[in-house]
Amino acid sequence: MAENEEGGAATDGAEAAAPKNKLKLIIMAVGLLAVLGGGAATWFFFFRHGDDEHHAEAAPAPKPPAFVDVPDMMVNLAGAPGERVQYLRLKIVLELKEEKQIEAIKPTMPRVTDIFQTYVRELRPSDLNGSAGIFRLKEELTKRVNAAVAPIQVSAVLFKEVVVQ
Repeated sequence: MAENEEGGAATDGAEAAAPKNKLKLIIMAVGLLAVLGGGAATWFFFFRHGDDEHHAEAAPAPKPPAFVDVPDMMVNLAGAPGERVQYLRLKIVLELKEEKQIEAIKPTMPRVTDIFQTYVRELRPSDLNGSAGIFRLKEELTKRVNAAVAPIQVSAVLFKEVVVQ
């Protein structure tokens, strides 16, 4: 019996020591994670940004767009009979994605001019009122020029001058 009592006392001591060991183990694990997390955060905030700058500098710069002038146009606008005749003068530039497309689009320039003049002659002066009217004209001309020069893609029609007289 005495052995049982001594064995019971020994197990109580071992059970008391086990929670202390678990507590120490948990504290050490949390401390280790905190040190590793701090090191990772330090690397991320202080050292990682320098690498991004080198990669950004090494990246090639995007190619600038190419521009093609369309011959200047002066057309009379559609109006009601008996009204004063009004004229529209346009200076237009086509924006292309690449420089090599310029040579491909030059042979189609008479067709582009014809399409532009045919469309613009049907406009009324009220169609060109305000920035919304000019924006609609720009969108319509872009759509028409892309149909005329396909498969070349024109990015935008840009106005150098728009005068209604």
